[in-house]
Amino acid sequence: MSFDIALFLTQDGLTNGAIYALMALALVLVFAVTRVIFVPQGEFLAYGALTLASLEAGKLPGTIWLLLALGILAFLFDLPGLLRQRRARAALQSATWNLAVPLLIAALVYVMATEQTARPVQIALTCALVVPLGPLLYRVAYQPIADAPVLVLLIVSVALHFALSGLGLLLFGAEGVRTAPFSDASFTAGALVVSGQSLWVYACSVVLMALLYLFFDRTLYGKALRATAVNRIGARLSGISTVFAGRASFLLAASIGVFSGVLIAPITTIYYDTGFLVGLKGFVGAIIGGLISYPLAAAGALLVGLLESFASFYASAFKEVIVFTLIIPVLLWLSLRTHHDEEEE
Repeated sequence: MSFDIALFLTQDGLTNGAIYALMALALVLVFAVTRVIFVPQGEFLAYGALTLASLEAGKLPGTIWLLLALGILAFLFDLPGLLRQRRARAALQSATWNLAVPLLIAALVYVMATEQTARPVQIALTCALVVPLGPLLYRVAYQPIADAPVLVLLIVSVALHFALSGLGLLLFGAEGVRTAPFSDASFTAGALVVSGQSLWVYACSVVLMALLYLFFDRTLYGKALRATAVNRIGARLSGISTVFAGRASFLLAASIGVFSGVLIAPITTIYYDTGFLVGLKGFVGAIIGGLISYPLAAAGALLVGLLESFASFYASAFKEVIVFTLIIPVLLWLSLRTHHDEEEE
């Protein structure tokens, strides 16, 4: 391998690794706060990219119907408890967030979908459509079983992945899509050519990670999520709502997933099931971080991207095997250095 080829492979690995790092951070966030291994995290990436592609093509994105359906389900899930407690104000809030807001978003997208709008407007509409799916999914699928064992939550996550994957096929079809790049510029450094879109991926990933750090370190809501991650019972006794923490973590995870889809869609062809494989590689990075450390998870995801890139050069037929085999020594190391305490069960 020549030095020039190594540079190309490193560039490709860092580009993919930046997306995997965002996936890993979202997975660590959700698991730390809710104990949910969020298998469908990659679906938000695919839904974000496919929704943006639909808006670019002047089509009505299928996620508009999914948003309305989940909003209705979430309101129906809230309704029995609200009727028993006769809380008119809470009922109004539930109707506003679960029915009125999704309907308003759907109406706005319906009006603007067929018009030629600017790229920032299309991205904003994509986020408005797909990001609310995160807390709505938490309300429908996870909040009723929030205190269930981790294995039960994992089984629900797997079932939810298959449901969202099938819905993706129904809503968007089997054809792959690419969106227009943010920038057509390219920069040359010796033999290395760096596209403007790759620079967008690097810059946006770094900025998003910095914003997450500031959110958790400097804001009251971020500290509340950190407290819930450390001790759910203690956080509840301190007045922190674990329901709010769960919805907030899913909102952030959905935002990260949609943003990742918007970034990666101009670089690679996105299909309805593309997100699953991307999410799995982010999960490998999260495992390297022990599902608790954000910096280690990001570093592990970058390692996954570099390993995948070089493996595709040396043994392209086995690159996925090589990447996922990385998880075995990490799990062995974690199991050897972790002391299990029966009283924690």
